[in-house]
Amino acid sequence: MSRLTFSESVELLKSGDLPLLGKLAGDMTERIHPGNVRTYNVERNINYTNICISGCRFCAFHRSENDADAYVIDEQTLLDKIEETVQLGGRQILLQGGLHPSLPFSWYENLLRTVKRHYPDVNIHGFSPTEIVYFSDRFGMSERDILLRLRDAGLGSIPGGGAEILVDRVRHIVSPKKATADRWLNVCRLWFQFGGRGSATMMLGHLETLEERVEHLQRIRDVQDEVLTDFQNGTAATAGFTAFIPWTFQPGNTQLADITKTGSWEYLQFLAVSRLFLDNVTTIQSSWVTQGLTIGTLGLSFGANDLGSIMIEENVVAAAGTVFRSTEKAFCESIRSAGYEPQRRRTGN
Repeated sequence: MSRLTFSESVELLKSGDLPLLGKLAGDMTERIHPGNVRTYNVERNINYTNICISGCRFCAFHRSENDADAYVIDEQTLLDKIEETVQLGGRQILLQGGLHPSLPFSWYENLLRTVKRHYPDVNIHGFSPTEIVYFSDRFGMSERDILLRLRDAGLGSIPGGGAEILVDRVRHIVSPKKATADRWLNVCRLWFQFGGRGSATMMLGHLETLEERVEHLQRIRDVQDEVLTDFQNGTAATAGFTAFIPWTFQPGNTQLADITKTGSWEYLQFLAVSRLFLDNVTTIQSSWVTQGLTIGTLGLSFGANDLGSIMIEENVVAAAGTVFRSTEKAFCESIRSAGYEPQRRRTGN
């Protein structure tokens, strides 16, 4: 079977033939994940600070240092959150924050060491490529050295946050202070080169074109091709991107509040094209956090093989006014209602 091309992907997104896309994506998912199992995870999204200098137009979560509700997490609060996660069966935390203007680099290293000292078996899926680039610029260290020091302190895998759309035309408008697309991807390359694993995300439904959505997919696929080639040649020992998670922009309380939310039809259409295009990424995750559990579960029939995490805590999307909450029991019931067998993943990266 030949690979889906850039132009073919754009045409599929323009076609509006959702049943056909669902069938094609479902067939591909079955080839990659034979059987009836669909996975999920139990984890917590811990934002270590909401103080951020990036000022992204799409973000309702960030605060300045002087805002009354600005915070930096303290050790006991952090440990209490992780303890609750572990008690609920979680074995991973998603650790991300804003681009804080004054915390020293040692603070981040100590944060990781604190977690691993108390919870050595919990995987820390943390510090997006955007944060790594910011640390590099602020502390005058190479991105490679930043990654190595964080890995030595306990970082287990890196999430795909801050990707938004990996096209600089869009990034310059919605998040001009963040890393360029090239730098975001280069952090992933570096992490993969010395054995790291990570995920990739995409925030769709704001100022991007259909062509730019596919360009984002193309760049992810190209980097994954590089990683897999290196692995075959014995020069890398990593699976690279273990998952791709597309989610829809939530405009509430943001500077882009006049944009209409992306609907479920368009989301499922893109989810299916993502599965067809990213033939070298094993897992496609459906975003129930932005679409709700019903549509999120429906995504399992449109190319996704994973429903993501029950998200014991989630703050960034919630700040934009979109709040969906669930439990492991509800996840399993929903997956079964769609005709699949639920299975918890060991980790969520």
